[in-house]
Amino acid sequence: MATIQKFEDLICWQRARELTKFVYEISRFRNFEMDRGLQDQIRRASVSVMSNIAEGFDRATKFELINYFYIAKGSCGEVRSQLYIAQDVGYIDISKFRYGIGLCDECSRLIQSFIYKVKSGGKEGIQFKREKTKRQIENEKFLEDIRVKYLKKPEGKSGK
Repeated sequence: MATIQKFEDLICWQRARELTKFVYEISRFRNFEMDRGLQDQIRRASVSVMSNIAEGFDRATKFELINYFYIAKGSCGEVRSQLYIAQDVGYIDISKFRYGIGLCDECSRLIQSFIYKVKSGGKEGIQFKREKTKRQIENEKFLEDIRVKYLKKPEGKSGK
């Protein structure tokens, strides 16, 4: 399993991006253009999903990450509710409605799964990571120099 280095690596963010693209595509048509309130609200909510995932991921603590992911999950529910409105008033057909609801459900499940994994993990966040002292860094360099000089191989390399 690859380590996640940035929020763009998160599947939940990738799906939230798809959801936002979908919302912008359906909300550019005439019916939404006439209903600026719903158009603005559904767009803002979809952008909020992916933005809060990104912001939470780039926060320093486990607590903040989880908090922002819950906000993203809530915004996902908001988009889902607004899709019902759009379908009920005839702004979108049933196939677009089902596709959008499916994207919302998938995003919500992925976000919840990530929250669960973070909650069950032991790391508290980067702000709790202790920096190495100057002495520790010097000792590590000294040991590496000895390994290279006397063993003729850097750490991690086998002699085979």
